[in-house]
Amino acid sequence: MTFEEAHELIKQTLPEKRYIHTLGVVETAERMAIQFGEEVEQARLAAMLHDYAKYFDVEEMRQVVVKEGLDPNLLEYGDELLHAPVGAILLSRQYDLDDAVLSAIRNHTTGEPGMSRLDQILFVADAIEPNRDYPGVDRLRAEAARSLEGAVVATLKQTIEFLLKKSVRIFPLTIETYNDFVNIP
Repeated sequence: MTFEEAHELIKQTLPEKRYIHTLGVVETAERMAIQFGEEVEQARLAAMLHDYAKYFDVEEMRQVVVKEGLDPNLLEYGDELLHAPVGAILLSRQYDLDDAVLSAIRNHTTGEPGMSRLDQILFVADAIEPNRDYPGVDRLRAEAARSLEGAVVATLKQTIEFLLKKSVRIFPLTIETYNDFVNIP
């Protein structure tokens, strides 16, 4: 799948506000890929497709989790987590996409221990794209300008603190990812 094909697909799939967010993620992922020496076209493609399944029917996404044998814990946490792994599965079935791109899409909401640099770029770019406006986003942007791994840790920390303040359960993979990244020497 080319970037242009992905762009057309997303333009038709997402509502305007999410489409604008996606363009911001593409811009940010491209800049970060250049900064951190990663494949720019893969970063752009993963960013364009990252929210492909965001507005799919929740029950259908839950069925994909069961049918595909994805982590059953996904069904016990907020439905907000489903679109990333389900989107990666559905995109892999319908389009010719590199495994690295699919991995970045799959991991952009929860993270994963041992994430690739492309995974890290999309994870952070989604949190700091120019249209994001929440307390702490400027601090995350500043960290991303200094260190990719530092930005991943800061993004995970911000996410975990946000979820703690809301008194909601935190997906175990997010905690595992945080633990994995803070143990990097």
